[in-house]
Order: sequence, then structure tokens, then C-alpha cells
Amino acid sequence: MMRLLRCKKKLDVLLSRGTRFSHRIMSTHLERTESSSRDQNVFSAEVTKINPLSKSVKQLNLKIIDKSFYFKPGQWVDFFIPGLSTVGGFSICSSPKCLQQNKQLTLAVKYSTHPPAHWVHTQCKTGDKVQIRVGGDFYLDLSKPYGDQSREDILLIAGGVGINPLWSMMQYVADTITESPTVSFGRTSLLYSASTNDELLFKDAIIDTCNQHPLMDCKFFITSDEITDQNQILYNNKFTQGYRITKDTLKMALTQLNTSRVKVFICGPQPMIESMVATLLELGVDINNIHFEKWW
Repeated sequence: MMRLLRCKKKLDVLLSRGTRFSHRIMSTHLERTESSSRDQNVFSAEVTKINPLSKSVKQLNLKIIDKSFYFKPGQWVDFFIPGLSTVGGFSICSSPKCLQQNKQLTLAVKYSTHPPAHWVHTQCKTGDKVQIRVGGDFYLDLSKPYGDQSREDILLIAGGVGINPLWSMMQYVADTITESPTVSFGRTSLLYSASTNDELLFKDAIIDTCNQHPLMDCKFFITSDEITDQNQILYNNKFTQGYRITKDTLKMALTQLNTSRVKVFICGPQPMIESMVATLLELGVDINNIHFEKWW
């Protein structure tokens, strides 16, 4: 009982940090992120490609010519659309290496009636010009020198389109491993939950990345699809499970990681984040090693 009380106190402290879970009503992206770090510079970008990722999500490729533009994996952009007063906020789902090589970044935008998202789904076309500004304190940085020590293990937990910043982090880890063959890396594990298989964005690319890197693994969870004859094979493969991420799931994942040093990054709906954080604290993960981003 005393341990549960201590965990509850830790959870209250963690969730009270910043304004992510404030009870104050904040209706716009700029209001919700007013306490977040953001670049002072606004950059011009051109839409180079639009394609559907699912029935409700569109991928948007943007080209940025200015060489001074950069971002850290996990960050988002303020999204300025000509003629639209409402500023959007979308997480970057591509890797910094993609920007370096192709001067491009990728966004995955879920349909909604919110003006910026609605514009992406109903009016945006190749060649359109927009402006973006990088922001956010939720990011992964592997640039710190470690000498002969192994880097910490990383646990990524995504819900729905909360995969966007975490997929950027995964690609960044894979690129860093490839570019630093003599460095000792920890494990990186992804737990990704969505309502249907169709909403598991980037699933094939994530599996391919993990297959190419022995220190990376993934597991997918579908929360509402019924297991039918047509998708029985889907659910029986080693990557996909037909239920939610549970305490047992987290406990099993942590057995493969160094719990005392693991860095956890969570992005998804607020109830999921609160549940995951509380469970991780119960399982002994250091409160200072848990990082989360709620997206609206």
C-alpha cells in the first residue's frame, strides 16, 4: 500500500509539470504550447507530395531550402497556411537525416474539422507554399559522448497518431547506429497501439527497420478490430496482438531493458499517457526518465 501511495504521489508530480494536462481550457495549438520551447525563426516550405497513410491520415512532404532549418527527432512544427488565421501544430515523423539529404521533412496529419487539418485533407495540393516553425521539448538526443559506456535503453510507447514523433526517433536511432558502428548502443523497443490495423501508421517501415537492426524491436496492438478469418494471420504474427498495452505488456518489455537506466517516451491520448506513466512508476522506472507528449 505504501508503494502505491508513493507511485501516486510521483505521478501527480510528473503530470503537474508544464501545461500538458492543465485543467485550463486552451482551444488553440499556440495556447496549448505557450510554455514550450520554440525557434524564433519562421521558414518557408513547399508541399512536394501528398498521399494517404490510412483512411483518416494523410502524409505531407515539405521541402525547405533554407540550410539553417533543423529539428530534433520528436519535435513538432507550427504550421502557417496562407489565408488561414488558425495556426496548426503537427509532429514531424521523418528523421533529421532525411532533411540533411533531401531538404525535406514529413508530417502525418489526421483528418478533423480543425481548420489546418481540414485544409490538408481537402485543399492542400502539390506546389502549395506554407511556413513552419520548429518547437517542442519532447525529443531524443544521442549526440552526447559516452566514451566506452553503452547508451541507455529506450522504450517508445505510442497511441494512434502519437506514433509520429516516436517514428522520427526510431529512424534517428537507426541512422545513428548505422553511422557509428564502433559505438555500443542500448536496446530500443516500440509498443504501438491503434484502434484498427489500418491506423497502424508506418507499420511495414517500422518492421523493416527493426529487422535491419538487432538492437531494435517492435510490437503492435489493435484495440477494437475483431479477430475474423480474414485477419487471423495478421493477429497471429509475432508483431501484432489483439488487445491493449497492459501492465503485463510493460513488465515484459522492461525485462528486455535496463530498468534503472531506460529512457521512456510516450505520445498518445491523455488517458493512455496517465495509465502508462502510473504503471511504469509502479514497475520501478525512474520518474526523471519518463517523458511524454499529449497531442490533441
